[in-house]
Amino acid sequence: MRLVPHSLHQEVAATLREKIFAGVYASGSFLDEVVLCESLQISRTPLREALKVLTAEGLLRHEPRRGCFVNEVTEQDLDDIFPVIALLEGRCAYEAARNATDADLAALTTLHERLNSHAQAGRINDYYDTNFAIHEAIITLANNRWLAMAIADLRKILKLARSQQLHAPGRLAQSLAEHMAVFAALKARDSEGADAAMRTHLTRQREALRELARNQKSRVLA
Repeated sequence: MRLVPHSLHQEVAATLREKIFAGVYASGSFLDEVVLCESLQISRTPLREALKVLTAEGLLRHEPRRGCFVNEVTEQDLDDIFPVIALLEGRCAYEAARNATDADLAALTTLHERLNSHAQAGRINDYYDTNFAIHEAIITLANNRWLAMAIADLRKILKLARSQQLHAPGRLAQSLAEHMAVFAALKARDSEGADAAMRTHLTRQREALRELARNQKSRVLA
């Protein structure tokens, strides 16, 4: 039997995943199987297999006799997830400091120069993109597929929150400083320092999100 690298249900899962991340299907919303089959022009079988994939990833929750709903990320979820992802990405930074070649550091220099440029200009969306590229580069340098898989899974859950932590007052400059601290440790081949700086960076992201949530709540109550 010939193996098919990308089966239909995987393609359906990818399509639904992107729609969830884009906010097409809001947190808590019900996914109507009949409507989805019609819009995607597929049968129930690949759809249900795709829903199982997204449920296993934590993007959906299945309720017996009711169906699937887009998961909602609570403040408690964020409190639980950030310490874990901080540990994982910290370990990536630790390994990256040991593995990085001069060529790797040169590539990271270019990315950090770009990050600084976006921060100085206040280009938050571009900053996010470069920030992501830097995190991905460090994960790649760690060369540990298990770390990469665990981080990718947690990131999917965090994307459900769709929170813009860089909009918290002073956060953009703080984030840049944190990134430069991680990079300084990488250039010094300081594994322990890179680990600590990355964990600090992720911890402060959570603090910024908490502050943003408080500010939004206070405006609602005002």
